[in-house]
Amino acid sequence: MAGSTARAVSRKSPATIFSLLRQQLGSPRVNISQVCGKPKVVGKIFGGQDAAPGQWPWQASLLYKGQHLCGAVLVDSHWLLSTAHCFLNKSQAPEKYQILLGNTQLYSQTQHSQKISVNQIIIHPDFEKFHAFGSDIAMLQLSQPVNFTSYVVPACLPSLDLQLPSHASCWITGWGMLTEDTQLLPPFHLQEGKVGLIENKFCNILYAIKTGQAQNYSVHEEMLCAGDLTTGKAICQGDSGGPLICSLPRTWVLVGLASWGLSCRHPTYPSIYTRVAYFTDWIERVKRLTPLPKETSIPAQAHSSFQPKNAAGFPRPYMALMPPQIWLLPPLTLEVLSQALW
Repeated sequence: MAGSTARAVSRKSPATIFSLLRQQLGSPRVNISQVCGKPKVVGKIFGGQDAAPGQWPWQASLLYKGQHLCGAVLVDSHWLLSTAHCFLNKSQAPEKYQILLGNTQLYSQTQHSQKISVNQIIIHPDFEKFHAFGSDIAMLQLSQPVNFTSYVVPACLPSLDLQLPSHASCWITGWGMLTEDTQLLPPFHLQEGKVGLIENKFCNILYAIKTGQAQNYSVHEEMLCAGDLTTGKAICQGDSGGPLICSLPRTWVLVGLASWGLSCRHPTYPSIYTRVAYFTDWIERVKRLTPLPKETSIPAQAHSSFQPKNAAGFPRPYMALMPPQIWLLPPLTLEVLSQALW
């Protein structure tokens, strides 16, 4: 994750949350709305970069043949969300994938870790059907339910009409590269960064100024733009599918999924996320219509027809996070930006 500059100073969340988690531990009838979005660790964030254990308990690593491929976000006992582009040029056989939960250091499993095989991969049918990175979302069904603990908690899904306050506290997390030239080194500690939501119109102007090809860099209605223009916090290779999560009263809500962006060399620019609220109905419909697996069953093949299409004039090397390199943009001066806006 480019430009991550946040370390948590933690304090325990209310005891009632832990009591509820203990009471419902391992129960298949957990009311998700009662436990989602309530991490073990909460508190004010100061300077730094490593996330505290238990602070982002919905963060998962999608493993492909045992290696980190993308981020993913737990939203139910059997379901996670990630981005569809993570599966480009990769096998669609779910038995090649696993989900790792409860970890802060990626490959250092602890008593809090849970590794579960994937039962089905369901790609949104409109992925890249109309434009580049359109409907960049996938659902991952697990072969068995996760065990909710204080280190493994689902994020809350947003309502279709979610309106975030302008002062909302929003964060991105992931195990991606720190810059396009700097890899995350052992022990591969989960990175976090605070970002602000930016209007899509602003992002489209910003991208058009520096590329001169706005049609290839459009932020559409099913996308969100977020970043920090002062510190350069942004997603980078390996962060794809990870959460953009925002704090609402008494809970954290999953607002976006890391999708694409410009170069994450300095200076970094706002990144683009799949707008989860846009797909809330599709997510609920898939969950409702997809039978849960038997724990003894062999993972089934993905039933989704997945034939990604390229948008016209859109070069495949543009893929932003997996592991494409976007053209490096020179710094955008305030003078140029102000002229574009006014």
